[in-house]
Amino acid sequence: MSTEATPAADQTPGTTPPAPGTWAALRPLVLRLHFYAGLLIAPFLVVAATTGLLYVFSPQLEQLVYDHELHVPASPQVVSVDDQVAAARAALPGASVQSIRPAPTPTDTTQVLFAAPDLPESFQRTAFVDPHTAEVRGVLDTYGSSQALPLRAWIDNLHRGLHLGDFGRLYSELAASWLWVVVLGGVLLWFRRRRATRRSLVVPPSGTTGRKRLLSWHGALGTWIALGLLFLSATGLTWSNYAGANVTALREALSWETPTVSASAVAPEHQGHHGHGGHSMHTGADVGPERVLGAARAEGLTGPVEITPPSHGGAYVVQQIQRHWPTQQDSAAVDPATGQVVETLRFADWPLMAKLARWGVDAHMGLLFGLVNQLVLAALVVALLTAIVLGYRMWWKRRPAGTFGAPVARGAWRQVPLRVLLPLIAVTLVVAFFLPLLGISLLAFLILDTALGRWRAARA
Repeated sequence: MSTEATPAADQTPGTTPPAPGTWAALRPLVLRLHFYAGLLIAPFLVVAATTGLLYVFSPQLEQLVYDHELHVPASPQVVSVDDQVAAARAALPGASVQSIRPAPTPTDTTQVLFAAPDLPESFQRTAFVDPHTAEVRGVLDTYGSSQALPLRAWIDNLHRGLHLGDFGRLYSELAASWLWVVVLGGVLLWFRRRRATRRSLVVPPSGTTGRKRLLSWHGALGTWIALGLLFLSATGLTWSNYAGANVTALREALSWETPTVSASAVAPEHQGHHGHGGHSMHTGADVGPERVLGAARAEGLTGPVEITPPSHGGAYVVQQIQRHWPTQQDSAAVDPATGQVVETLRFADWPLMAKLARWGVDAHMGLLFGLVNQLVLAALVVALLTAIVLGYRMWWKRRPAGTFGAPVARGAWRQVPLRVLLPLIAVTLVVAFFLPLLGISLLAFLILDTALGRWRAARA
């Protein structure tokens, strides 16, 4: 496709051709960016999508593989949480209790999490205790706040960084940084094309064949899933190394952080005189997690909860951990000396942005609506992979033999009016600052494109 202006039929010889309209000048630039980004970033998107699809259904795999550790026969007999923690400590002598997750149902085990300095960051060593007999049914290394067991932790780290550490995480950040650019560029191109032909934006035209048929399905499919892909891009960036740090700093600057109950909310006369389970640095009177759990239940903290023992004279913190809809994330601080709730924080009182962040992360992980959430994510991933295959197929059919091929000639930016180009450059610089990998890779694209152009010119 040429970007040269074509003189109008009635144009007087020798006169200057009229300047192209804003979209006419901008379209070649958008098309070239969409082409290169889609072609070169798609392999990263394919890896992120396929590993993400595997992760979506990992909770079900986890329940099957670790059935012995996670489930027990129901029984009317119940052992106190204190005794269950004591049994877990006996299985891991000398280890420090980090938190306790009492069995949410009679057929579940209680999980006692221990600090494990010999494990990587975010890993804990977890003992699974039968709440009816206090039998330790197994000890496993778990990962993250969701307490992923080894299989899901392995899949999680595969999706996050291909088991290559921080270097591997660059691939997922690069994919998330470019996904929204590819999506918005594609939707804009498709919308303008359909508007010009006065056809439906979401229904592929019938009767087309060859590359036009591929393009119609690629454009319509991309439009159907655009909002979902933008959501995955935005939430995925919150976990990234560099863009994620900028998102965290922005949330702090705007006071959008997730609120937490104060672990130091204890009467002064009680501070520094209690400890339990080896978590605190102090010793003395402590009502124990059983009474703490009862106090939290009386305060309305139903469902699955996590109990964090006091540290350095502070309070127990009990936090709801049910992340399906409606989200239950209430928390309470309990005085270890009296077993009284001294502070409560309700999820309903969280700032709106903190709620949206919580729901966004949970939806990205397939937790928010349970199986429905998982099926929607699976459909979104399959549609994305299909759109990528269609895009590569279009490129292959159009690609001149023996060349890489490009939809427009180089130098398309020169056609963009200055009043549009300058703000566009400014926005690009701001985005590149907040998304460093996007900025670096865009600069690499420009350098590569310039080098290829000069090489071809030299050959010609």
